[in-house]
Amino acid sequence: MTLDEYQAAIVGFDTNTTQNYDLRDGTYVDKILGLVGEAGELADKYKKIIRDKGSVISDADNAELVKELGDVLWYVATLARYLGTTLDDVASLNVAKLTDRQQRNLIKGEGDNR
Repeated sequence: MTLDEYQAAIVGFDTNTTQNYDLRDGTYVDKILGLVGEAGELADKYKKIIRDKGSVISDADNAELVKELGDVLWYVATLARYLGTTLDDVASLNVAKLTDRQQRNLIKGEGDNR
């Protein structure tokens, strides 16, 4: 499955059926907070693996982490759609940005526009 195929497949799971993606109506807030929440769940599961299991990830732990990544991906794909873009475009732009930083020896560092 490609990123764009995934993005198209998950549209029906979005509870916002108005097709109104206006920042002022709170639509984005729900999705942005959902993304942060799911990323937090991923981090929390990993924290417990470190704390309780000596950083040893079992097959079951791995499966749970992958499920959380799927939830993160749903929110990223939905937000991309709201912003009028595709996951393929988001991924391509990100690779181009990272390639440029790498070529300028700025992979490490701070700031969005380094």
